[in-house]
Amino acid sequence: MSEPVFFRRDLTPSLGEIAEWTGAKASEGADLSITISGLAPLDQGGPGDLVFLDNPKYADQLGATRATACLMSAKYAARTPPGVVALVTPEPYRAFAVVAAKLYPAAARPQSVFEGGGVSPGSYVHPEARLEVGVIVDPGAVIGPRAQIGAGTLIGANAVVGPDVCVGRDCTIGPNSTVLHALLGDRVHLHPGVRIGQDGFGFAMGPRGHLKVPQLGRVIIQNDVEIGANSTIDRGANRDTLVGEGTKIDNLVQIGHNVSVGRHCIVVSQVGVSGSTELGDFSALGGQAGVAGHLRIGPGAQIAAQSGVMTDVPAGQRWGGSPASPMRDWFRAHASLMKLGRKKGDDA
Repeated sequence: MSEPVFFRRDLTPSLGEIAEWTGAKASEGADLSITISGLAPLDQGGPGDLVFLDNPKYADQLGATRATACLMSAKYAARTPPGVVALVTPEPYRAFAVVAAKLYPAAARPQSVFEGGGVSPGSYVHPEARLEVGVIVDPGAVIGPRAQIGAGTLIGANAVVGPDVCVGRDCTIGPNSTVLHALLGDRVHLHPGVRIGQDGFGFAMGPRGHLKVPQLGRVIIQNDVEIGANSTIDRGANRDTLVGEGTKIDNLVQIGHNVSVGRHCIVVSQVGVSGSTELGDFSALGGQAGVAGHLRIGPGAQIAAQSGVMTDVPAGQRWGGSPASPMRDWFRAHASLMKLGRKKGDDA
């Protein structure tokens, strides 16, 4: 059996077309009619391939690449080897993403695993559900009463869309995902196994036991949000859980009840955000960071990986450590601790 190709190229663009898409400027005298037949890493690029250089850590690989063209910033252009066309742009990685989406559009969002169209005979759509023209429902999916699904949306195999849920247009509800008590905007993409709108973790604790508090809120997800596989977002207890437009959430993330995630935030894998915390617009949480409840992470703030955030973080600041503190204070404290450890070792 030949090796399967999961993503097939839709276009074979010329360098001139790529320059037009990205705004990149080609090296002087370059033949812009040359075509690109593939994308590759910098160190593996060969004839016909487009590569990119963004991280200075990999700058030494530029001299050995055999690719046809390389997207790069201006500071590397003079180091481009003969036979490689430099495509100079201030944002090489972003430019590469633009090209990749045009060449391989099927890789830009999850696709139907059944490769079908319309509503599959093996799905279960309640007669009171409303589906616009162009909705795809894969086998095993369940859509509850009064649910509304917008045109161009894919409901993946064995996914569940609960009663009264609204899903916008051009969305993806990945295989084995569940969406309950939620309102989703347009172009929202949920990868496999995502759980939206289940109970928040709410209990009135006491010496006689822990009394469950009914969770009466919703989850509201605005336009252009992407949520990675097996992440969970609890519905609100007495207000809505909110995810702002353009936010990107990685795999295996837990967002608690009543949390408000701002616009264009980045939340990396294995982060946990406790209930009623607010993440400001354009804030970023590194992998495995934990955020206590009822806090405010200011707009543009960045939290380092594995940090434990136990107090509010001002806008635009970078914090790290556990308990988290401003980055400079964290580095200073760590250096002092290492110095003390070395001194103790010398004394022994």
